[in-house]
Amino acid sequence: MASSPDPTPEPNPETIPDAQRVDFTAYRPHHFRWTLAGKVATVTLDRPDRPDRKNPLTFESYAELRDTFRALAHADDVKAVVITGAGGNFCSGGDVHEIIGPLVRLQEAGDTGGLLAFTRMTGDLVKAMRACPQPIVSAVDGVCAGAGAIIAMASDLRFGTPESRVAFLFVRVGLAGADMGACNILPRLIGAGRAAELLFTGRAMTAEEAERWGFYNRMCPADRVLAEAQALAASLADGPTFAHAMTKRCIHQEWSQSIDEAIEAEAQAQAICMQTRDFARAYRAFAARQTPVFEGN
Repeated sequence: MASSPDPTPEPNPETIPDAQRVDFTAYRPHHFRWTLAGKVATVTLDRPDRPDRKNPLTFESYAELRDTFRALAHADDVKAVVITGAGGNFCSGGDVHEIIGPLVRLQEAGDTGGLLAFTRMTGDLVKAMRACPQPIVSAVDGVCAGAGAIIAMASDLRFGTPESRVAFLFVRVGLAGADMGACNILPRLIGAGRAAELLFTGRAMTAEEAERWGFYNRMCPADRVLAEAQALAASLADGPTFAHAMTKRCIHQEWSQSIDEAIEAEAQAQAICMQTRDFARAYRAFAARQTPVFEGN
């Protein structure tokens, strides 16, 4: 029997060099598409070799996405990120044949360490998305399932289409809904009862439900969802990006804080932001009745 793929592949040094020397203007990942327009990067999940599978993830694409978001923490030329999928679908989750099959073989071999290495790697993708300072906007169309639903969930903002369907379908393959932070993050977005229903049943959340429950920030026509997500990302990239990064950090870190702790954390964060040049630029523009031009410092 052929050996199973390594569930924790190392980064390719040609595509993910040391974080301090990544040039994202020339970045060419192997397992998804990357474009940089101005200060906005667009990640397009794509499997042109298997369009019938609706952009599933592999061991390698998980790792490359994780390493990309880790490296973005050091990027000066990227101020916002959009994630979308090719061919009218977002992402169908982990590839059944290229991920689930090998994981079953690890189980049959009694390789508990290998299974844990994989689940930790996938969770590290969510950690990297949360830790990178750039706002992340997902443009969701068509199928958004499994790990694809997690990527959308872990984004800071989500635009959807009427045709989209979001499913946390881990239970359908005999697994817990507790995957990549879903039991922590999803209830905060849509409420504990609604999250419990989706995680226990694995059923798809309709687009109308996703918007009404607060999973989607905005509903857009399918032919406009990417452009509108990119337009929002561009407006964020033109804003006070140091302050945006501070907002993102506070949103995440305050989940585990009391209200008093959060107020103190925000007092410190805001005092730091008041030391930026963008703060002074905004005041001077306001005094001159002009629109401020932020530089992110």
